[in-house]
Amino acid sequence: MDRFRDLDSYRARREWLRYEGTAQRDLYRELRERFLVRHATAEGWVLDIGPGPGRFLPFEGGAAARRVALDISREMLSLVPRSWRASRSTGPVPHRIRGDGVRPPLEPGRWAQVVLLGNALGFAGERAGRLLEESERLIAPGGRLLVEIAPAPGERSSYLARLPPSAIARLLLSPVRAVLGRLDREGFRPEVPRHRTPATFHRFSVAELHTRWRALGWEVLETVAVAPALGADPIRIQAVRKEEKAWAHLLEMEEEVGRRAARWPGAAAVLLAVLHPSSMRMIK
Repeated sequence: MDRFRDLDSYRARREWLRYEGTAQRDLYRELRERFLVRHATAEGWVLDIGPGPGRFLPFEGGAAARRVALDISREMLSLVPRSWRASRSTGPVPHRIRGDGVRPPLEPGRWAQVVLLGNALGFAGERAGRLLEESERLIAPGGRLLVEIAPAPGERSSYLARLPPSAIARLLLSPVRAVLGRLDREGFRPEVPRHRTPATFHRFSVAELHTRWRALGWEVLETVAVAPALGADPIRIQAVRKEEKAWAHLLEMEEEVGRRAARWPGAAAVLLAVLHPSSMRMIK
């Protein structure tokens, strides 16, 4: 974890740019934002573990929620106020706490929502299980846990991969249901890894987490792979980005396909939302 603790300002700012500058990055960012909005708690305290510069904090929790950013990097936390103001979000700037999610300096069982995006679990390596366990312990009865995992290198639609970019842009002007059948007929193909996965990176599977949470009595609210159809193809995504209607249909299509269990094992990223079942009181 030392490489995250000791980030300099240059590398901290690069983390913000990870979701800026290209249509592909826009797609990845917007799908995550939409997921967070769907599962935002209306009130109570929201905790983002490993938020970096605070990219997704404005989408976590409703207007009455109070937000806290817990990160091991001082440089990352220093960027949170600026990113919050840049988002034009209402409400107070999120509280910032420098600390390790494996040993969170926070009271357990009192948080309306805990968020773990950006493969925080994967980069925790051998401590990934402990980080997940501590995150679960923080959730108040009736609260939600939102998690991102990276099960595999990813995949893409065989059908969309053989079409010219301009043809895909025209195709997605049609209703999504007209496209889904063609995707299903030709199937999906796995991506060749572009980089070697570090030995320290921990890959959870969706099946593993579903089994874990159901054994705990938690309810799985949503599981969605991030952009399994076109997400690995920046050129074709760029062509779609130019058409507002096609872009809206792309977002809808990726979510529809991403919710299918067959797409989870090979996905480069999967978002999961689970609900603590008890009705005990949360902190207000």
